[in-house]
Amino acid sequence: MIDSIKAILWDNDGVLVDTEHIYFRVTQSVLIEAGVSIDADDYRRHFLTGSSGAWHLAAERGFGADQIEDMRRRRNDLYAEALRTSDVAIEGVRDVLQALQPSFRMVIVTSSRRRHFEIIHERTGFLRYFEFALVREDYAKSKPDPEPYLTAVARLGLPPEACLVIEDSERGLRAATAAGLRCWVIPTDLTRDGNLSAADRILTSLSDVPRLLPAGRENRDPEDRRTGKTGRLEDLKT
Repeated sequence: MIDSIKAILWDNDGVLVDTEHIYFRVTQSVLIEAGVSIDADDYRRHFLTGSSGAWHLAAERGFGADQIEDMRRRRNDLYAEALRTSDVAIEGVRDVLQALQPSFRMVIVTSSRRRHFEIIHERTGFLRYFEFALVREDYAKSKPDPEPYLTAVARLGLPPEACLVIEDSERGLRAATAAGLRCWVIPTDLTRDGNLSAADRILTSLSDVPRLLPAGRENRDPEDRRTGKTGRLEDLKT
């Protein structure tokens, strides 16, 4: 089964970059101004298991739609500011991507908004290893709905059995399995308490990925090899 893998579909936050705790912190700070207190368990439930978010908690306290939209904009601005001054690249990611890129097509499938995604990767240098990235604006329904992964597979033009998803959360795992894809999960401190039983593998480190996949194998189409296409996101229009 592993020998059939031609493409790796990567989640972003929590897998390639350590951003989840920043998003939690700024969301928490904006909600507390509205008299709503959320802890790590609340964040896991509302953001990392499902995708409801926590704005309904403000609505339950009598805040209207316009007020909640203002809070959402403030949270997004604070998050962007925090990302610009934070070193979010997870240690060892570059080495893993360098090891895998010659043998596998690779893409990113994230729930991040385009604005935040671009800020995140201004300094990581990771995008050179990917053909394309799908961000929140690229699909109608977010994870745990399968649409993000189904969209990526269709764009790759590959059958589901040729694709492997790398995720860190229950929400992402549910999206991948609902799309009929194999999924390996690398839990973080925020996600390890989720229901990850549907994962094909649960890994302890990102470095396990190249170790467990067939090494030294060229999976690109013969035409891509002949023309020397790099498949780098930074070289492509998406």
